[in-house]
Amino acid sequence: MDPVVGATPKVVKSEQEWREQLGPQEYAVLRQAATEAPWTGEYTETKAVGAYDCRACGAELFRSTEKFESHCGWPSFFDARDSDAVVLREDRSLGMVRVEVLCASCLSHLGHLFEGEGYDTPTDQRYCINSIALRHVPQS
Repeated sequence: MDPVVGATPKVVKSEQEWREQLGPQEYAVLRQAATEAPWTGEYTETKAVGAYDCRACGAELFRSTEKFESHCGWPSFFDARDSDAVVLREDRSLGMVRVEVLCASCLSHLGHLFEGEGYDTPTDQRYCINSIALRHVPQS
């Protein structure tokens, strides 16, 4: 994983420690920026109330109140929990320019941010996040 300029993670582990903690698919997405296939993730269509934490480190990233149905095949949120929950960086892979979304606490790959797509949301943003990068915590 490329370093994130100007960001210091709160959770620091060696790649070996990440491999021991995460399953192979989790590691591929969270630490190697892979993408799970559309419509396969456990949170794509869920409407459960609560928070969505980083599967790697447990930091709260999103809440169900910001989750919306984008019909894109991955869970979508119109805003992060707060401005410090995620880090954004330019992603020029796959021959295009996108905005990668990383967990601010451990710098694990979560997905991508898209803007100006015309969704009827307060921010006109879509945080397109891999389900496997998240863990739902029901509201208590």
